[in-house]
Amino acid sequence: MSEGRLVVCATPIGNLGDISERLRNTLASADIVYAEDTRRTAKLLRHLVINVPLASLFVGNEASRTEQLVEAVKRGEKVVLVSDAGMPTVSDPGAAAVRAVRDAGLPVSVVPGPSAVTTALALSGFGGDRFSFEGYLPRKGQARVDRLDAIADDERAVVAFASPKRLADDLRDLAAACGGDRGVAVMRELTKLHEECWVGHLRGAVDRWAGEVKGEVTLVIAPMEPSGPSLEEAIEKAREMVAAGGSIRVSARTVAEQMGVSRREVYEALIIDKA
Repeated sequence: MSEGRLVVCATPIGNLGDISERLRNTLASADIVYAEDTRRTAKLLRHLVINVPLASLFVGNEASRTEQLVEAVKRGEKVVLVSDAGMPTVSDPGAAAVRAVRDAGLPVSVVPGPSAVTTALALSGFGGDRFSFEGYLPRKGQARVDRLDAIADDERAVVAFASPKRLADDLRDLAAACGGDRGVAVMRELTKLHEECWVGHLRGAVDRWAGEVKGEVTLVIAPMEPSGPSLEEAIEKAREMVAAGGSIRVSARTVAEQMGVSRREVYEALIIDKA
């Protein structure tokens, strides 16, 4: 019996013309394919005229299905793992399966392919020598505030995914945290027929994308530029707002957005004043 293995496969993010010959051959030779959404993967297999067994592996059943997946590899089967689009484990399930197969002493390999992260980064023009990937922003609470502040202070380009329903809120909060003059690229439906790439500043993006949006959205936020002399002016202006009765958090946010400086730096200066 041949040794089983897990093969993690990237699938097209929209354009089926991006299917590689290696992906086609890997799917055709699989004993079973674990998919985030079996309905979507079934369409991909029909397009390729491939008939192999399918099983679901998504966030809700990842733990139990990972056990089944490992057992299949132990039996000597070639198991393929795919997500709805792009590379599994990147803001998608699959990392637990990779760890479990490797912990069992069995081989794991990857068939590389399309990625919304690197596609958006290249299209933005902001440079990719150094960048960070944030996935989806937390929906609310301190976790969201902390993540926005970290993006505001990041000296690398930042790639993030955005739900169409929350895009307007994400852009508005990013503008408040990073300053309205911060560069941003908003990518919608990458590689698909109605692909759209808008590049400008966060202030303009808030207005441009205020309405209803359809399709998958990827954001690239330009790196933070080194703080200039305006930071001290911004801190002084925020101090005046606090002295007039404004809250520290609101004053820092308002001034940062108006003057295009880091909200975190203004906020920390005001906190030190209060200490």
